[in-house]
Amino acid sequence: MSDKEKRRVLFLCTHNSARSQMAEGILRNLYGDKFEVFSAGTEPSRVNPYAMGAMQEIGIDISENTSKSIEGFQGMNIDYVVTVCDRAKESCSTFPGAKHNIHKGFIDPSKFGGKDEEILLGFRQIRDEIRSWIQKEFENI
Repeated sequence: MSDKEKRRVLFLCTHNSARSQMAEGILRNLYGDKFEVFSAGTEPSRVNPYAMGAMQEIGIDISENTSKSIEGFQGMNIDYVVTVCDRAKESCSTFPGAKHNIHKGFIDPSKFGGKDEEILLGFRQIRDEIRSWIQKEFENI
């Protein structure tokens, strides 16, 4: 399938640092032949190192990703806009030009505390939840 035939998916989160970045990497890895995948944030910051580590463990490298603003995607034809946090859904409940708006909230892994291993365990849990949801949601699209 050529890039022109691929459906475009934009994952949105507040900071575009963990959940949306992991979702972008997972969807691209699983179904990159069917989807052109992006992620952005309503208040972009930086990609969380724990998200990078959790993704690296499953063979997906997001270390070169950057945190991007939703404004950079205004006017782009997007087939699916997926908000992965409640705050992004509130501030961007619909995306102009999107054919479908989907919301699936996940716990913010950046809120996990403790030692490095405990924090990474939380990121792994959210990563696996995102992967499971993406497999169910996008497999037959």
